[in-house]
Amino acid sequence: MSIQLSDHFSYQRLLRFVFPSVVMMIFTSVYGVVDGLFVSNYVGKAAFAAVNLIIPVLMALGSLGFMIGTGGSAIVSKTLGEQDRPRANQYFSMLIYVTLAAGVLCAAAGLALLRPITLSLGAEADMVEDCVLYGQIILAVLPAFMLQNVFQSFFVTAEKPGLGLTITVAAGLTNMVLDFLFIAVFRWGVAGAALATAASQVVGGVLPLFYFGRENPSLLRITRAGIQWAVLGKTCSNGSSELMSNLSMSLVSILFNFQLIHIAGQNGVAAYGVIMYVDFVFVSVFLGYSIGSAPVIGYHYGARDYGELRNLLKKSLVIVTAAGVGMVLLGQLCAGGLSRLFVGYDAALREMTRRGFRLFAVSFLFKGWNIFASAFFTALNNGAASAAISFLRTLLFQVAAVLLLPLVLKLDGIWLAVPLAETLALAVAAVLLARLRGRYHYL
Repeated sequence: MSIQLSDHFSYQRLLRFVFPSVVMMIFTSVYGVVDGLFVSNYVGKAAFAAVNLIIPVLMALGSLGFMIGTGGSAIVSKTLGEQDRPRANQYFSMLIYVTLAAGVLCAAAGLALLRPITLSLGAEADMVEDCVLYGQIILAVLPAFMLQNVFQSFFVTAEKPGLGLTITVAAGLTNMVLDFLFIAVFRWGVAGAALATAASQVVGGVLPLFYFGRENPSLLRITRAGIQWAVLGKTCSNGSSELMSNLSMSLVSILFNFQLIHIAGQNGVAAYGVIMYVDFVFVSVFLGYSIGSAPVIGYHYGARDYGELRNLLKKSLVIVTAAGVGMVLLGQLCAGGLSRLFVGYDAALREMTRRGFRLFAVSFLFKGWNIFASAFFTALNNGAASAAISFLRTLLFQVAAVLLLPLVLKLDGIWLAVPLAETLALAVAAVLLARLRGRYHYL
């Protein structure tokens, strides 16, 4: 039996509903990890460091897709909760058109500035050309990447999370197969990794256009729609936390790499790249849960069903807490094996990566609460509270920590910067949840 947004959610029903979104995000992160594995083991440490140096810039340019997807799905799901499906489809369609236009503009800007940005990041001579080549190929399909991020949220809103998972798996398999062919068989190096990723983004971003562009059994369909500035502004406000989170992660990654180059050289950048790849997989569980549960929260908020809103919050906090504890334990157990998998060919780099990940893994205890709290306020259409949590946890606290901790703890200070930032952000999230409970009646 299908699960609808309007249902009452037990633990079992809630987990069943968010499961496709969680698997979708895990699979998305895993096929990103496969890129890193092939580049590191078949192309070399220098190329691996170069790819990880430029990726934050590419993610920053594509971050508008996350903002439109999360912010827009909150508005559309709330409108569906108000029983106004035609208006919900108009909002949805407008946001797809805006995403396409924004993708073209961001790609053009990125291609024009790619080389100067690469040089400003401190890339060494043998890294510059790899950074530029990888970036040019990825930017060529940036509109598709942004659409892929938008549709990840809207598949859930359309009550079709399973279909979203199917398309994500198709995109992931495309990337993995082409990684093997282009890197391991054809030996195309960094260009092969970029082409494989670009092809997967086209699959993930373009296939949903065909589905939503025609009659379909979901709640949403792309129709004619003009620009509605008030809705677009509210989308940007709602999704500002996700925009800030992704921009901040990109900017902070650039700062981390800058610090690591000066403290540990190319090995530091490579070790950080491994830790970030593994972090993507772990955090994808929290992101997938937040993406899957946010439309349900937005629907019941729009329907003024405060009892179900309280039920969803309580169960969600229990789930993310259990997941966080499990991830910390798994991180400690698997640090050595994961390091060998990525950089087993270099003993010094392997040991640096192992120690770094064990320190970094403590952050998983708090990340789930912070990610969910930010998504929860986005679903309630409170972009300010959501953005505050994201801004503090992904930018202000991390920047302060990565600048100050290495002065005392040297390299270990960099690995502990994120755990400290997440701990401070958790205190802020708890205060906001307590102070705003009277407005939304979720406690």
